Amino acid sequence: MSLFSSPITLISQCIFPARASRWFVRTAWSLVALTGLLLASGCSPKLNWRDAQPSNSGLTLLLPCKPDQGDKIVPLGGQPTKMSMLGCDAGGATFAVAIADLGDGVNLPEVLKQWQSITLTNMNAMPASTRSRLLRVPGASSEPAPVLVSSQGQRPDGSTVNGWAAYFAKGSKVVQVVMYASAIEPVAAEIFFASLKFD
Repeated sequence: MSLFSSPITLISQCIFPARASRWFVRTAWSLVALTGLLLASGCSPKLNWRDAQPSNSGLTLLLPCKPDQGDKIVPLGGQPTKMSMLGCDAGGATFAVAIADLGDGVNLPEVLKQWQSITLTNMNAMPASTRSRLLRVPGASSEPAPVLVSSQGQRPDGSTVNGWAAYFAKGSKVVQVVMYASAIEPVAAEIFFASLKFD
């Protein structure tokens, strides 16, 4: 055996004897490579991605766990408003969606701006860590444009929390989509936020 054989070659020679067909060896290595790719892209037992659709919203997304659902009345847009929520915990992170229909005559950009401010205040966000960028959400209203806000703050027990939150609208509906964790896993965050779309 050559001293210059690659590790992959050595492993394949141990696992697959010379009499194994070339097709079998190629197929087996393709499966190994595919498994590695899936694991690297956030498909692990901790993150079991599935389609979710908050009721009557037209919004679809991927969640990495079976969500709980609930409603509550909140003072949003200067009036008591029913907010529908969907969320779950997986892989050390919280994933959640909140949607409210504000009806006509409400300043949606101002409501979304206030919602961002309240969320950042509640997580004791450090202003220097807060970043905002445009986010593509197919089917969402272009005005106000969807945004993704990231920040680092503190939980009530003093531990560090990182939060990513998307804000956007569709007609008279306003939406917040959040991910909270001690450390945000970039691949999981990319899958989560890139999955957002309206039918």
